[in-house]
Amino acid sequence: MKKNILVFLLLFLYFSVFSQNTNSKWSDLFSYNNVLAFKEKDGKIIAATENGVFYYNTISGEITKLSKANGLHEVKISAFDYDAATNTAIIGYKSGNLDVVTADGVTYVVDIPLSQSYTGSKTINNISINGDKAVISVGYGVSIFNITKKEFGDTCFFFNGTSYEKVLEATIKDNTIYAITENSLKYHPIDVTFSVYSNWNSVAGNYTQIDSKTTLVLSNNNTVYYGNVGSLSSIPQSFTKIKDIKITDSQIIVADQTKVYAYTLTGTLQKTIDIAEEVNTAFVVNNQIYTGTKLSGIYDESKNSYKPDGPYSNISYKISLLDNQLWVSTGGRDGYNTPFYTGLGYYHFDGNQWNYPNYFKSSTFVWNILDVVPNPSKPSEVFFANYSFRAGEKGIYKMDNNVFVKAYNQTDANNFYNRPAGCVFDENNQLFCSVGALQNQKYTEGVYVYDKSNDQFVINSLVTAGSTQKPIIKEGKLFIPSPYYNPGGLIISDYKNTPLSFSDDKTILINSKNGLAASGTVSAAIDKNDDIWVGTRLGLRILSNASNAINNTDNKAEPIVITQNGIPEELFKDLVILQVEVDSGNQKWVSVEGGGVFYLSSNGENTISHFTKVNSPLPNDIVTDIKVDPKTGKVYFVTFDGIVVYQGDVINVSSDFSEIKVYPNPVVTSQYRGNVKISGLAEKTNIRITDAAGNVVHQAVARGGYYEWNLNNQKGIRVASGIYFVLMTNEDGTDKATAKIAVVN
Repeated sequence: MKKNILVFLLLFLYFSVFSQNTNSKWSDLFSYNNVLAFKEKDGKIIAATENGVFYYNTISGEITKLSKANGLHEVKISAFDYDAATNTAIIGYKSGNLDVVTADGVTYVVDIPLSQSYTGSKTINNISINGDKAVISVGYGVSIFNITKKEFGDTCFFFNGTSYEKVLEATIKDNTIYAITENSLKYHPIDVTFSVYSNWNSVAGNYTQIDSKTTLVLSNNNTVYYGNVGSLSSIPQSFTKIKDIKITDSQIIVADQTKVYAYTLTGTLQKTIDIAEEVNTAFVVNNQIYTGTKLSGIYDESKNSYKPDGPYSNISYKISLLDNQLWVSTGGRDGYNTPFYTGLGYYHFDGNQWNYPNYFKSSTFVWNILDVVPNPSKPSEVFFANYSFRAGEKGIYKMDNNVFVKAYNQTDANNFYNRPAGCVFDENNQLFCSVGALQNQKYTEGVYVYDKSNDQFVINSLVTAGSTQKPIIKEGKLFIPSPYYNPGGLIISDYKNTPLSFSDDKTILINSKNGLAASGTVSAAIDKNDDIWVGTRLGLRILSNASNAINNTDNKAEPIVITQNGIPEELFKDLVILQVEVDSGNQKWVSVEGGGVFYLSSNGENTISHFTKVNSPLPNDIVTDIKVDPKTGKVYFVTFDGIVVYQGDVINVSSDFSEIKVYPNPVVTSQYRGNVKISGLAEKTNIRITDAAGNVVHQAVARGGYYEWNLNNQKGIRVASGIYFVLMTNEDGTDKATAKIAVVN
């Protein structure tokens, strides 16, 4: 369990963050639009969404959020309930695990009972709290969770002899569990025979929702029933598609497709609200109906929306950063070939709030946008690449202030050719977009070059390769990863700074004969040493001298070899390298498919950090994009389940010193036992640390604008309490800096 170090300002529930060592560095860019469930206490709402929970105070208007970035253990929430009497929230995940949230913190529960013969979904389908007990509904039955002890009690496996019956929802009433499966209502008291499935009572019925207070309320898609088993009455109204039902001490609330209805406990209609968009749930707060929607957070009766600001959806693929703005694409490809067709378009953070263009909301296209980039000289103007096999939809598109301007569709006879993958602006503000499978030129890849004067894209055929990824660019040369075999590799094209004149261009393909994997190249980055870090489908390679690589066709891409237990091994051998990003200190962030993200030293031989979904807020271990903001040091990790941000320590590294920061300072051993961190250093810094008498206790050379001291002296012994002075000079001695560190043992 993680102990509280932060108290949220809400009065009815307090939550924790991870720890001062890690979690203060993390934040999320999750979407909080899709409200799955919510509860209320004293006018305060706690709402569960796909990737987190947020709290809305209807009196003060304050909104606070809790996610994997600051306390929860997972994403992909599937069930939720909150009990005001015990001040407890229970969050269920698609993985089958739980978070139990109380004023003491967050307890992670992973030991949910599971039959050894059950091989189906582990998703928590529903949670219902009553007093100190909660009934957990899963694909194989129901379990009773003891809230006080935070452990499971009785479980009944709904096994009929041949298969398991999936429990959709369940509720506790008068010490009896009422559970609905796909074809019946089942019930049994919580007693010594609870776990014996053959002892359960069963009433045939096609129910989908259930809740209880003094009475039961059940529904299928079209009808609501209330009362007790054996004497159920129905509300005399046919609904469209009931999404949720809730019962209070005096009302039955029905969320039906886009409308919400309030009835008395005897089925008399009191109020109807038309939300005009899909609703998931609804509840009564301060005598007013609040609705949990799929796309707009929580609505009140006047359709005022309440939610933390965030992107339209969690589905994310690539991002672009410019100043304080951010653009997120949402497409993808299976095997670097077949479109995902998420249909979402892109999201845009304008520095103040998130925007989702109306163009995508009203479009009939099934979008698969792989990349979106802003024009550096006019950030309101953006271009995006739509990769599609659908007629008339693929191509490059231009938007201005998130309003559609023009589509540059490259059509062909069968819609499978001319597939744009990614775009980049060069140093002269010239736009290039990589394109694969050129029409009538099988396995030929190229680029679209934007002709500004004629407002059109001109296609330039480059080389025979296997599809394309987003390009990178440096000093008049394009570097385009080719991820598909037959053949794959790294395309390098020198356009001689005459982008619309193709006759003098020179293009080569660096592939398996140069040391790259024959299966294809997925990513590439050029570091401060002019080396190309090439991520292939079978590992990581370094190709030296990017500026002249096109003139050296025999250049060999070399692996990074590290020594483990005295045995030399290739770093990331046979692993798919999804992304490589270089920070301003020349350290490398490397995304490994299924392995999370590694932060490497400038030469790659030392691992500084390794983040996975287990030891960090990463939503999953497939990070499709990484971007570092050199001005802030923030590192953006993009996954299909959402974006998280890590506050890095390397900011605007140069040959001189920027603002020196030493933290934590003072170092109080009883509160902190980690390293002291020094940021804002020059790219290469000579460091001497002395005691108050001027004796040198530690010295080192720091590279990359950042250094950590373990508080040991040169003999490896921890230093005594006192004041220590950090004396720093850059490589050529032209700049100096000093700092103090207070140590309290």
